[in-house]
Amino acid sequence: MEQKQQSERLGTEAIPKLLRSLSIPAMIGMFVMALYNVVDTIFISYAVGIEGVAGVTIAFPIMMIMMSMAGALGIGGASVISRRLGERRGEEANQVFGNILTVILVLSVIGFISAFTLLGPALQLFGATSVTQGYATDYLFPILLGSIFFFFAFAANNIIRSEGNATFAMVTMIVPAVLNILLDVLFIFGLNMGVLGASIATVIAQASVTGLVLRYFLTGKSTLSLHWSDLRMKGSVIKEVCLVGLPAFVQQSSASLMMIAINSMLLRFGSDFYVGVFGLVQRIMMFVMMPMMGIMQAMQPIVGYNYGAKQYSRLRETVMLGFKVATIFSIGIFALLMLFPEALLRVFTADREVIQAGVSAMHILFCVTFLIGAQIVAGGLYQSLGKPKQALILSLSRQIIFLIPLVLILPHIFGLSGVWWAFPIADVLSFILTVVLLYRDRNVFFLKTKEERELDLVKTASST
Repeated sequence: MEQKQQSERLGTEAIPKLLRSLSIPAMIGMFVMALYNVVDTIFISYAVGIEGVAGVTIAFPIMMIMMSMAGALGIGGASVISRRLGERRGEEANQVFGNILTVILVLSVIGFISAFTLLGPALQLFGATSVTQGYATDYLFPILLGSIFFFFAFAANNIIRSEGNATFAMVTMIVPAVLNILLDVLFIFGLNMGVLGASIATVIAQASVTGLVLRYFLTGKSTLSLHWSDLRMKGSVIKEVCLVGLPAFVQQSSASLMMIAINSMLLRFGSDFYVGVFGLVQRIMMFVMMPMMGIMQAMQPIVGYNYGAKQYSRLRETVMLGFKVATIFSIGIFALLMLFPEALLRVFTADREVIQAGVSAMHILFCVTFLIGAQIVAGGLYQSLGKPKQALILSLSRQIIFLIPLVLILPHIFGLSGVWWAFPIADVLSFILTVVLLYRDRNVFFLKTKEERELDLVKTASST
């Protein structure tokens, strides 16, 4: 299959220009996606109150598990596809895409059935109380019924980006986000549907983009093409996609376990009120992490393509530039969070008690945010190189290895503030681990081309 220009430029265009052209659409798309999550929370906070926010916060880990499955398929598939395209193995890239669609269909059936069988017990396991159970159910039931739209949209977005088509990937994030915000106003306020209205708006918005993405793949605009034979599941393909995507799944699903642990400790040493406060702070956290996530997502197709094409000088340049830009962003975000926490919280609520509790939490939670950028980029780097072991270690480190144990231990010593202090301590420990792994594997990122090796030999010979 002849490569389309959008994929070819991953191996030819100047790295700074390429990284900028891929990261800006990724950032815009993710900002808008984060924005509609933020708007959901704002509307629920004002229409229902902090109890509604707490209910959504309890439900969110289950939604995160769904997103982690889609993310694993999308990121794993994107890594495999971008390397296949770099190696000029287009038909195999199509087969990877088809297998991913088949797995999405299977997961969607499981999600639909779970809405009627497992939702209630799962919410109780995740910490729902008599105050929050109804709100959590209202939010999750429609989402599980429409799980096919979520799985497809999240996975397809990463695959589109793996072709180098960041602009359309951005469109697939902006369209449902804008529609969701408009429908929020109608359902939450116009029809007075509260949390249920927010959920229905989200499902309709995700369904809207499904047709848009299908049209993209079926009308020849994609580098990939879809044939019925590619839908037949092949064990080796699924295994490779899942192995590469496993770190992304672990990272997202461990975030779900983290939420369960945090909500449990907040209820034990605080109340539903503090679960709601953390729900607001978490939305801010999601929003401000988007620039680093955008850089990471822009790097992945460039790294994967050039690694597959053995263009190691371009690989080195991408890695160095990505770390530099992500670090600059993380320092700027740190300054924003430390200087203006109250202003950020006022976007969500006018409740003075909620704002005071949120400011106190944010000053602790975000006190080492300037370290986050390197961790995010490093995890994405290992994924794009098809090195699941290292990516898995980094995905596990912050949330499973460090954060959850700290969340479960520190409150017994420091009370409620121990929950907040677990975050910066985990960030420091995870950063140290990231530096150790990057230093150990430095030769992987800084591979030399055959010409560079020959030049080194000539220099060595001439010096002797």
